[in-house]
Amino acid sequence: MSPVTKRLRVDGCGAVRQDDGVMAFPKRLGANRAAMERMHRIHQLLQHRQYPNCTKLAKEFEVAKRTMKRDIEFMKDRMDLPIGFDVQRNGYFYTEKVDRFPDLPMSEAEVFAVFVASKAIEQYRGTPYQRLLETAFRRLTGRLDENVKFSVGSLDNVISFRPFAPGDADVKAFEVLAKGVRERRAVTFMYRNHGAATAQRRDVHPYHMAHVDGRWCLFGYDVGRQAMRTFVLCLLKVPKLTARRFKVSKKFDLNEYLRNSFSLFRGKEGNECEVIVDLDAWAADEVRGRRWHDSQEFTDRPKGGLRVTMRLNGVEEVEKWVMGFGTHATVVQPKELAERLGKTGEEFAKRYAGVRTR
Repeated sequence: MSPVTKRLRVDGCGAVRQDDGVMAFPKRLGANRAAMERMHRIHQLLQHRQYPNCTKLAKEFEVAKRTMKRDIEFMKDRMDLPIGFDVQRNGYFYTEKVDRFPDLPMSEAEVFAVFVASKAIEQYRGTPYQRLLETAFRRLTGRLDENVKFSVGSLDNVISFRPFAPGDADVKAFEVLAKGVRERRAVTFMYRNHGAATAQRRDVHPYHMAHVDGRWCLFGYDVGRQAMRTFVLCLLKVPKLTARRFKVSKKFDLNEYLRNSFSLFRGKEGNECEVIVDLDAWAADEVRGRRWHDSQEFTDRPKGGLRVTMRLNGVEEVEKWVMGFGTHATVVQPKELAERLGKTGEEFAKRYAGVRTR
């Protein structure tokens, strides 16, 4: 949400907001330690139904009432917290339950700047600067993303970041789709399914955009197929914003939607299975200390080996992961995954049958 205010009202601080006026927030409020400490305190008071007002808060923190007004407006407009004012009690309160204080908010412009920065790194691929830039970018986003994703204030249901690796997404397409998500407007575009030769027109209600497994993706309701779908931006062409509005289903939650997915794509409902893979010492060193999936369990094996157990709803993506370790990995279960890898091995054997080995 932008800092542009809505219609004017008089509240507990006696402040009047003007139609189409602008509430000026400090440029560095998001990084101001004192301001964040005040807002944490306000959050605690609201949680415990203490009904604080600007006068009492200003006295407690020894600051001007204008400062407390600004903090509360920031919490409402930028952190999207449900704060109301009770005239009879002369204080603020939460209009609905809030379990935790939101993560450090980022403005819409800042989020887009991070996206552009990730694109800029692509220009240095293959040069001596690539590793340096990627390391710096991981450090920057890592500070914002301690739990796989980070909240971006009122945009926390629009855009999130997951582990970094450069992807090929068009900036203009990103802008169109982000606007569709933000304004809850349907979009149309041409989309080519992975491995398909031709693209098809899609009519979609865009719910959320995320950076997953190195690729920018759109999660939305496909009107034609009447189901949720995941779209990779680099396979998407000619996006157009329509005037049709939609409401996001209350049942949609990205973390829940991808809960049993290994990476990006969700398998079929009711297709959950336990995946068990044994790794030798070489592959085990590649896997230890990394979060591959929320359900992962590691069990040490003889000679430095490792058994990895995960609960997934599809084997297609984890198949590529296992193949990446070559003969250093062995699938214990499910049988379907072992059979797929066996067929792939047979195809490799036929393809390279005439190649000499030393």
